[in-house]
Amino acid sequence: MTSTITSQDEQIQREVFAELDWDAKVRSNEVGVAVKDGVVTLTGWVDSYAKKAAAERAAHRVRGVKAVANDIVVRLPSSAERTDADIAAEASRALAWQALVPAEQIEVTVSRGYVTLRGEVPWEYQRRAAERVVRRLSGVRGVINSIRVRPLMSSSPERLRKQIQDALVRDAETDAERITVEVQDDKAILRGTVRSWAEKDEAERVAWSAPGVVEVENQITVDPWAS
Repeated sequence: MTSTITSQDEQIQREVFAELDWDAKVRSNEVGVAVKDGVVTLTGWVDSYAKKAAAERAAHRVRGVKAVANDIVVRLPSSAERTDADIAAEASRALAWQALVPAEQIEVTVSRGYVTLRGEVPWEYQRRAAERVVRRLSGVRGVINSIRVRPLMSSSPERLRKQIQDALVRDAETDAERITVEVQDDKAILRGTVRSWAEKDEAERVAWSAPGVVEVENQITVDPWAS
């Protein structure tokens, strides 16, 4: 069994390196990749937080990856060093220009290049969009997304459960038969086994899209060789 696992881990490692090579946003020679039992650990250093995030997303796209530990360090070149005040000002402007984000509901705090976002938005996609906008900015070392989702409308737990289950059935990227949905008040709980991290992430995105969901607890496990 050990040799089988080792062989699978080596294959995953090769494919993660290949995916990093394929992704124009990050250079594979900047990143180290170790794999044990399907868990990928990324190491090394890059010159922007956007590259660190891109490397993590690339690893998650590879079949067989169960989880990713991102230990990449962001080391900004001297030309990219900026004051916290400059980063905060640009982050506020960038959010204001982003049509998907209600910028007036988001508070930006910057400390030593790390940006913390706080506030409330009606939808999860707005929360994620705010983080995407900020992590691309020059000088950012990391992003802490503390924005809360507070829907404008509520729905019964049974209605939410049915909406999510129906959406999973419609979604071409998820196998709804492998996923169970439970709703407690306004929290959706996902369970089951899927074959890829991408499918797990997609199921969570689907659950967040149900109007009235405030929290998603994703307990889905990833087993690439599940029958």
